[in-house]
Amino acid sequence: MCNIWKNPTNRKKEITPQELEKLPNFKFVNITGGEPFTRSDLEDIVEVMFKKSKRIVISTAGWHTEKILKLAKRFPNIGIRVSLEGLEDVNDDLRGRETGFQRGLNTLKGLKEIGIKDIGFGITVSNKNSHDMLKLYELSKELDMEFATATFHNSFYFHKDDNFVTEKDIVIKDFEILIDNLLKEKNPKSWFRAFFNLGLINYIKGGKRMLPCEAGSVNFFIEPYGDIYPCNGLEDKYWKESMGNIRDFDTFEKLWFGEQAQKVRELVRTCPKNCWMVGTAAPVMKKYIQHPAKWVIKNKLRSLLGKPISKEVIPYFNVGQDPKQGDLRINDK
Repeated sequence: MCNIWKNPTNRKKEITPQELEKLPNFKFVNITGGEPFTRSDLEDIVEVMFKKSKRIVISTAGWHTEKILKLAKRFPNIGIRVSLEGLEDVNDDLRGRETGFQRGLNTLKGLKEIGIKDIGFGITVSNKNSHDMLKLYELSKELDMEFATATFHNSFYFHKDDNFVTEKDIVIKDFEILIDNLLKEKNPKSWFRAFFNLGLINYIKGGKRMLPCEAGSVNFFIEPYGDIYPCNGLEDKYWKESMGNIRDFDTFEKLWFGEQAQKVRELVRTCPKNCWMVGTAAPVMKKYIQHPAKWVIKNKLRSLLGKPISKEVIPYFNVGQDPKQGDLRINDK
């Protein structure tokens, strides 16, 4: 689902932890890759970012167990999400590495043993592994760990343009079962995850986002050479434009409030893509919390009463977003 590994960065040109000192404070930081633990300066990056945010989560395949445990011992408040794309056979086949599942699982168990609280699985769901998603969900409950979902997306950063769910009915059915199970839980966080997974169904169906994308305003993505993008889901066939490079500015504020950054925000307002990734969905779910909350309350009550939860009609919440956003047009950029 991602060809970053075929497109490694030039280490001599990568931004340094010192250059990240320019960044502002955040509510939340996700350090992702490729594989973050291939960087020899990852601990230095985490040290800088903990000055900026109370919560940092690293996405990893979990392969480098010793490095991960060493970092976690130094930063016990760190969050770790291990990408497991299914149970052992499916995960190792999709990721192309034997013992990958077992190493990832052992990493999570090792983190739990040393007292790390913010840990869990992450799966990118497709027609190749949706049947294992529900098994992983049950495993996460057994181990009392978080369970995060995503689905196929194409982007310049993933170096992919052929990520499409082909067996939509099967994958959607598995997501529907997951939603039912999440709403049966006692934890309100799981109920809102059910709403997020409804958004993944909507994305697979090709519908407009239930809530607007405000990438470049409520969140941003910094790539390894210092360019700031609104997100990591941009595609050349739609549009792709940087807000600026942190190396070109004395302060982050000059970049963030600059003319180019504002131009990119205007492009986001009419962005044709209908992405639904946690990095851009979670901030607007929180900002417009009344809409997910109404859906959650209604469907939690239906779940308690043993009634079926409506997943056929997916809501679209108009909060003033441009109607062009997410319409999947290509020609009119």
